[in-house]
Amino acid sequence: MTMIPFPQIEIRQTPAKLGIDADLGEYSIRQPKATYEMKRIPSQLEIHSQQADMKIDQMRAWDALGLGNVLESMHRIYAQARTVALQGIERIVQDGNRMAAIHTGENAIAEIAKRWGQSRQEFDYYGPASIDNVDVEFHARKPNIVVTDGRIEVNARPNRPEIDYTRGKLDIYVLQYGKVDIMPPQIDLKL
Repeated sequence: MTMIPFPQIEIRQTPAKLGIDADLGEYSIRQPKATYEMKRIPSQLEIHSQQADMKIDQMRAWDALGLGNVLESMHRIYAQARTVALQGIERIVQDGNRMAAIHTGENAIAEIAKRWGQSRQEFDYYGPASIDNVDVEFHARKPNIVVTDGRIEVNARPNRPEIDYTRGKLDIYVLQYGKVDIMPPQIDLKL
């Protein structure tokens, strides 16, 4: 018995091939500088001062020049009046004694008459002279100083970044179509 080969169907498959062309997208990022504002408020200085007091008392200086208080001058004259009167009486007694001494041969009357206007006793109505006769008082007043501190106000505000995105391309295409080939066997019909 001979065997007859059994006919077979041949199937060939070609796979499909896809092509992909892709470019990446692009980002564009810009960051604007921050907004920066600075304001300076200056410090302030206020000084309030009152005038100083100065008192000058020169009454003792005027008194030493003989131009002082009349009551004090009269008091000094009064205090010296007794002494001056006694000195005047003493001079008169001395002059009288000189005139009585005629035996000395001196012309006492002529000599006394010569110094008659010069020999008067004067009252010392001046106050004491001193380099410290002027009293000066000075009262300085402390100034009132108010300082207001200055400051700097800073206002910084960051700006948001600006982001742009450009899409890339994506092309998908068929490089090779898939196919299936079915080939029937050759059948020998001569039997």
